[in-house]
Order: sequence, then C-alpha cells, then structure tokens
Amino acid sequence: MANARQLCMKLLADMDERSSYSNILLDKSLSGSQLSQQEKKFVSAMFYGVIERAYTLDRLIESYCDRPLSRLSSAVRAILRMGFYQLLYMDSVPDSAAVNESVALAKANKNPAVSGFVNAVLRQFIRDGKKLPKSKSKIGELALLYSCPEPLVKKWMDEYGEKACLTMLKTSLGKPPVTAVLNTYKYSESEIFKALDEDKVSFEKIENEILSDISAVKFLNMTEVEKLSSYKRGMFHVQDVSSMICSRAVGAKPGDTVLDLCSAPGGKAFTVAEMMSGQGKVLAFDLHENRVRLIAGGAKRLGLDIISAQTNNAKLFSDDIPKADKILCDVPCSGLGVIRRKPEIKYKNLADFEALPAVQYDILSTSAKYLKAGGELVYSTCTVSKAENDEVIEKFLKENTDYEPCAVSDNAKGIFAQSKVTILPDLFDSDGFFIAKIRRVR
Repeated sequence: MANARQLCMKLLADMDERSSYSNILLDKSLSGSQLSQQEKKFVSAMFYGVIERAYTLDRLIESYCDRPLSRLSSAVRAILRMGFYQLLYMDSVPDSAAVNESVALAKANKNPAVSGFVNAVLRQFIRDGKKLPKSKSKIGELALLYSCPEPLVKKWMDEYGEKACLTMLKTSLGKPPVTAVLNTYKYSESEIFKALDEDKVSFEKIENEILSDISAVKFLNMTEVEKLSSYKRGMFHVQDVSSMICSRAVGAKPGDTVLDLCSAPGGKAFTVAEMMSGQGKVLAFDLHENRVRLIAGGAKRLGLDIISAQTNNAKLFSDDIPKADKILCDVPCSGLGVIRRKPEIKYKNLADFEALPAVQYDILSTSAKYLKAGGELVYSTCTVSKAENDEVIEKFLKENTDYEPCAVSDNAKGIFAQSKVTILPDLFDSDGFFIAKIRRVR
C-alpha cells in the first residue's frame, strides 16, 4: 500500500494548497493511476476519512506539536493527519504499521528531521492512550467528537435544537448511499432489473410513500456507475432520495411546461421529464455553457426529448422564457446538507455564506415571474440553514401577495403536507434538504 499512501498524501496536500472539490480531485487522480482496485479503495477511504475528520486531527496535531499548524508544510500536515487518522479510526491498520508507514512517507520527503518528528509525535499519542483533547464546553466536545468546527455546531444547535443538531453531526460522517431513479419512461422496471443483474450490480428497490410514482433503487456494491452497460443505455440516472422527493414535489403532469432554472447537472429535470411520460416540455437552464452541455448530454443518454437545455442567468428576467405551469427553483446554496459527500464544505467560514440569501431571493423573485396564474413553484436547497431556507421563502411570501404557500406533496400526510419541509439526513438516509412550495393565485 506504499504507493497508495503516497498518492493519498499528495491529494491531501493538494487539497490544502488549492480550492478543489474532493470528489473531483479524487476521481481524476484515481482514473489516471495504475493502482489496483484494492489500493484505490484504500486511497478513497483514507482520503475522505482524513478530510471528514480533519478538525479533530488538527486539534491533535496542535496538542502534540510545539509549532503552529500553519508552520508545517502541507505535506507534513498530510502525513500527520494520515497517521493520527489510522491510529484513531482505522482498526484494520495496526498501530505499528500506522507509525512506520507515516515515517516512511516523511523519509520520502528527503528531510531526516521530519521523519524523526513524525515518529515522536505519533508514538507519544499511542503512549498517552490515543485520547482526544479535552474541551471546556458542550459545543467543543461535539466539535471534537464529530469533527465539525464549533461555529457550525453552534449554528445548528441554535437553529434546530440539540436533537436535530446531533442527527446532522452523526450523519455527516461515513459513506453516503448511492441511489438512482429508473428510466421507466423508456424501459420497463423488469428490463432494468435484468440489465442491472447482468452488470452484476446488487441493489434493493426503494419503498417510500412519497415516491410512490417514482421507481428507484439503492445500489449496494456500486463503484464506477458510468462504466455500466445499463447506465450507458440510459436505464437510470443517479439521484439522492431527497432530490427525488424535490422532483416529485414539482408535481409536473403530461403536457405541462416546466422550467428548471438552476438545473445542472440536470438530475431533477430528468426525473420530472420521466414523470411527464414524454408529453410537454422541460426547459432546463444554467449560467455556464459547459454545465448546459452536461444537462443536454444526460437528457440524450436517457432519451428525454422533451428537455431543452439552455444558458440563462437566473437572476435576470428574460422575455424569451415562456410562462410555465410548474417551476423548480433549486438555488445555489452553502451545501451544508451534503457534507457527507463533500466533507470539505464544513470547514468553510460561515461568513462566506452570508451573501447567499440575497442571491437566492433574487433568483426566487425572478423565477416566480414566469409562473402562470394557478401554477406552482418549488424552492429548494441542499443545505440546512434557516437564513437560506425558511427566511428566504417567508420574506418572499410577505413581499409578494400574488403567491400563497401550498402543500409540498399532494399524496402524503405529516411534514410533507406542509408548505415547507426540512429533510434531515436520518429520515431517509439521504442528503439534508429543504423544499418549499408556493402557488400563484393571480
């Protein structure tokens, strides 16, 4: 596993030095590597594990080092994080191997002093019983236990209460499920199941009252989806359960005109189009041409001819866009609901998100102008933040009396009979998500 550890160290150092999404960086590196499948799995587990536990790992480094974290090179930080991670969270790696492999990585950096430093730090941690640093507050304890910065823990505690906060912290760790919507517009469910069996994919059908009219599965052994024959034939598209519920909430019917104004990469537009049985039109927009091509390519693979992918700035009204029966306004957001998929998000400064509600409100206000009288609009985000969710939709309804709230789902009771819903990850083992629905009354 020496080469695997070296690649992981390089990737972690790269993440430290430049802004990049972890999934994009990892996928690109692994696809170009000569590592075995076992080594690739090890790199993925270590890479994502170190990122999601970085807050705790860095507090340990600070506890055991006599120099500030910022004074360590990105390579040394990566080596120490990997060492502490293996000692704390990888039971399959013996303590001696974790230390020895970390020292070997340090030696490869051609600085003898570094290897001795790494060896001393990790061995002292073992002698001390591999204990986490102490914290003087409940927020601090939770931050260390779940590797989540204190400001985010406090935000969730203040906005949603302790029970919901603990839920979000617990579900922010670990590997997310891979789920997919089956393209029953083009194929029968039995045809798709047979093709998945031929692709040697283990799966189970998703049974969910909210998704009673969507055929979906959870993959149990999925690795590289795009290489599957069933995928290439357009038999399914990957989509999280929360996004499926959002697509279902749009309520599109055959013959409708539907706008998806922040669509890329297009998953929700695909689900909406499949539910329309090829009748009507779905106009899917994005600001960037390269992302519009992603939507168009996905629609073509799935055989969804009613989707038209176009460039558009969602903040600016366009006379070229027609009035619509249904609108999906899935706005850009902080992404705090998808931390399990992109753990680096939780380390962003919360101040970086403060400008988002104004942008989201502008997009919502512009989008609502395209709605026909009697038409319905879904406002959604993949975040768990009151400022980006509840406060945006409440402000809009207060300032726009031509619109009224309506039930998120027309086929369910409970929370989905309400006009706005926060989906916590433990509800369906899904992403954290927010959905609100409004109707234009005049």
